[in-house]
Amino acid sequence: MGRYRKPIQYAILAVVILIGGFAIGNSLFSKSVVLAKGDKPPTFRLADLNSQVHDMTDYEGQPLIINFWGTFCPPCRNEMPALQHQYDKWKDRGLKLIGINLSEDRLTVQSFIRQIGVDFPILLDKDKQTERKYGLKQYPTTFFIAPSGEIQEVVIGGVLTEEEIEQRIERLIQSKS
Repeated sequence: MGRYRKPIQYAILAVVILIGGFAIGNSLFSKSVVLAKGDKPPTFRLADLNSQVHDMTDYEGQPLIINFWGTFCPPCRNEMPALQHQYDKWKDRGLKLIGINLSEDRLTVQSFIRQIGVDFPILLDKDKQTERKYGLKQYPTTFFIAPSGEIQEVVIGGVLTEEEIEQRIERLIQSKS
């Protein structure tokens, strides 16, 4: 048995390297969907914190902001009050805003939402299917969707200031006319 020990160890090492290389290569070079300006956003059906189901088709023909976020993400937490303030300012002009939480438990999300004072719909993406459909790589990621149903802009990472959010909303509202 002793004389086969080294070849077996080398074989195991080779298998580990091959599997590791495959996993790394697959994650780096996989063809994930990256949505861009002009694309149609994928559909989804997700429940909110009150178990009411929201469907992407519920928002057709309306200016829409979809913000993917998590309580674990400091930039996400920091931009939430600005999103709420701008939503309050523009909702009477038809703006819709939904937050899609990235697979956290209901209690954690509800606690954070109460603390911040958010009243726009927060949807729960428990199985991360919607996250994958939208090709998320970084958080927060915010999609600005024109009433035509096309993505007008995607903002990935960082914290949007209230002024930046307002400028993008103005463009969304103008595209409605």
